[in-house]
Amino acid sequence: MTDASRDAILVRGARQNNLKNLDLDIPLNELVVVTGVSGSGKSSLVFDTLYAEGQRRYVETFSPYARQFLDRMDKPQVDAITGIPPAIAIDQTNPVRTSRSTVGTMTELNDHLKLLFARAATLFCQCCGKPVRRDTPESIYTDILSRARNAGDPRLLLCFPVPVPKSFKESEVRELLEKQGYTRFLAPDTAHDAAPARKRGRKPAAAPPIVLEVIQDRLRAGGAERGRVLESLEAALRVGRGRVNLHVADDSDPPRTLETWRYSSELHCADCDLAYQEPNPSLFSFNSPVGACETCRGFGRTIGIDYGLVIPDDSKSLRGGAIKPWQTKSYAECQQDLEKFARKRGIPLDTPWRELGAERRSWVLEGEGAWSKGVWYGVRRFFAWLETRAYRMHVRVLLSRYRAYTPCTACDGARLKTAALLWRLGSRELGDQTLGASSRFRPHGAQWSD
Repeated sequence: MTDASRDAILVRGARQNNLKNLDLDIPLNELVVVTGVSGSGKSSLVFDTLYAEGQRRYVETFSPYARQFLDRMDKPQVDAITGIPPAIAIDQTNPVRTSRSTVGTMTELNDHLKLLFARAATLFCQCCGKPVRRDTPESIYTDILSRARNAGDPRLLLCFPVPVPKSFKESEVRELLEKQGYTRFLAPDTAHDAAPARKRGRKPAAAPPIVLEVIQDRLRAGGAERGRVLESLEAALRVGRGRVNLHVADDSDPPRTLETWRYSSELHCADCDLAYQEPNPSLFSFNSPVGACETCRGFGRTIGIDYGLVIPDDSKSLRGGAIKPWQTKSYAECQQDLEKFARKRGIPLDTPWRELGAERRSWVLEGEGAWSKGVWYGVRRFFAWLETRAYRMHVRVLLSRYRAYTPCTACDGARLKTAALLWRLGSRELGDQTLGASSRFRPHGAQWSD
């Protein structure tokens, strides 16, 4: 074999499909493009001859037991092929498009973004907006030193909370803790515990759960040994189930709490006492029930009544037929109810809809209560009543005339649950530069400041 034959695939007498005794030398370690008109034999040469022979020889290197699990191709019709390495073929396929498809799902970018957010994103608390991180004894000790230095090295009470179960009495829990060596408890701040006087006739409010603050150690961060503080923190995290509170106390007896520094070793906001679930790629996928918005099911929009179709001409008055579906014989009674209750409430019947105030428009659409109460039920309750009769064909046809897709009000079209939208990458400045401030939004339920 010559040096030239070692650097090329030699094909002799290829007769696969429409190939006619083709002899060909294809160089190795180079990008080779096969072109030609339709039916010239491109696929027959590349897939049915070269790939089939390379794959067949590669599979033959495995044991008979392993071969039964691999796809085997027929031997191509060719006199000889030499110098062919194991082959890989990438078939061109048309991806399936559905109503959930986006540019991200079609290009598989969403798969990478899900992994990126699950591994690199930062969680922000839904209430206070602060980053939620898992605290360790080392990180807590570092933060304590920084805070104590800024506060003038105050007296600290290192405590952990122990909630009293409903099936136990406070004395029983205290006795169990004392058997473990914990005999010091932080007295509750009576200045904030006084309940307001209850008005006569009202039921008493449920008693708040009892939480004991068990003192693990008393120290000043500036003078305490590092090993002692770390040991106390580890013990407090272990017995307190991942929760530690450091109370800044004065020198009175008993000490009075001036400030509390809270820490947690779990995915939990210690200040707001809110726990969050562990991130996983499914949480950031609108095609998964784990992450999809529960209102729109991950579509980003909902189908509902479009009041622009219900009141298409805002120049008409209530008496003149502004409510379009009530201008037929089937629902003329609703038009009569509207005029009757409007006269009782002083709503003008001959004023164009666009000139009615917002309060009067809301009265027409929202109503005053259920029909059974003998008050004005409103346009919205009328369509809600039709939904209960949607098993009839003519009712479904009527509803379809006034339905439209609107952005989901729960996720603002983001398709994900609030729990997923609380995770963020980058900074606010970077987000404003990328999308613009008008395109970004605060997740529903998040009490973040601007």
